[in-house]
Amino acid sequence: MAEYYLISQLPSLDGIGENAPLPISEERFMELCNRFLNKKMLVAMGKLTLSPPKNLESSGSTFLDAWNESERNLRFALGKVRAEKMKKSFDTESRIFPVEYIKAASAAIEIENPMEAERFLNNYRLEILEALRPMDSFSVDYIFYYGLKLKLLLRIRQFDTKAGEKAYKNIYNSILNGDRLEAIQ
Repeated sequence: MAEYYLISQLPSLDGIGENAPLPISEERFMELCNRFLNKKMLVAMGKLTLSPPKNLESSGSTFLDAWNESERNLRFALGKVRAEKMKKSFDTESRIFPVEYIKAASAAIEIENPMEAERFLNNYRLEILEALRPMDSFSVDYIFYYGLKLKLLLRIRQFDTKAGEKAYKNIYNSILNGDRLEAIQ
């Protein structure tokens, strides 16, 4: 019942453009969760992440486990494709990737502009999340879905193109010069 009250207060995240302001902040979302969800659900909310652990850890939610596995597959596919492009080895831990992840990773690394590649990957992640979207709009899984979607929408808005270009150029130049320089802020 608490899920119903929580979800009925959440603004829609559908159809929001990349530059449009979000109708809710992550802080406000968590305030509402804290008000309506029990401790067990709040613990599960703490496991919402865009960077799941490398090794499979059950979250206790089939939905979250499916999201985490898809994100792991995408990250491993990106590593594999990038390594192949640079003619280096990459330990995929004997994973077998669905073809769509390899295709997405290949498309992303072919994009010259790093910001555009990030946008492409973010949109791909949103598509994955939509495919996992729970049918029951008043379930705990829907709250997890909403939280992940909010995180993805916030993530792409946090990129600073000028700072990113500067860091990219610094890293690229350090590679060309053989320096051990990392991104400089």
